[in-house]
Amino acid sequence: MAKIKMSKKAASIDMTAMCDVAFLLLTFFILTATAKQPEPLPVQTPASTVLTKLPETGLVTITVGRNNAGESVFFGMKDRDVRAKALELMGEKYGVVFTPAEIAQFSLIEEFGVPVSGLKQLIAMKNDKRNQSGVQPGIPIDSTNNELKDWIIYCTKANNVDLQKEKALDFAIKGDAKQQYPQIRKIMDMLQEQDINNFALVTGLRAKPKTN
Repeated sequence: MAKIKMSKKAASIDMTAMCDVAFLLLTFFILTATAKQPEPLPVQTPASTVLTKLPETGLVTITVGRNNAGESVFFGMKDRDVRAKALELMGEKYGVVFTPAEIAQFSLIEEFGVPVSGLKQLIAMKNDKRNQSGVQPGIPIDSTNNELKDWIIYCTKANNVDLQKEKALDFAIKGDAKQQYPQIRKIMDMLQEQDINNFALVTGLRAKPKTN
């Protein structure tokens, strides 16, 4: 008996639904992702196996490194309202009047490294110009002009007294791996003078050693 030959047809799969799901997921991740802000003072942090993450809010970061201006210190505050209030207090301290527009613009700057006298010029710059190497010389920490100490005092006051936040600020020191220890020690002493004895040291992730 002769076998009946079945005609073969090319199988096709409708990919429309899968493409829709893929584009929806892609759109979701793009809209919810947080863009990494450019660092005005890039540093190579020392390696560590510690996996503790720094908080996303209520954090103050003091960065110590070197740029075209030499050894520099930069100051960063995560919370916009703390940045704005701290700027007002620093303006009163140093006799610099900032307009509401300047305060609003400063609240968008996460990290900076200029004296108070140069803040107006920094605020007026565009973001790409502001973060170019050598534009920001660093915050003064001399014995005769220690503006970093005042930033620590006034951002703490802005958080605890003016804004009346229940949680105290967390402080972290981010130093270059090649940075000399005395400079880091100076920052630590400055924090401890303000009764800030708990602070983090920012490190890069290093793989754990293999065990047999």
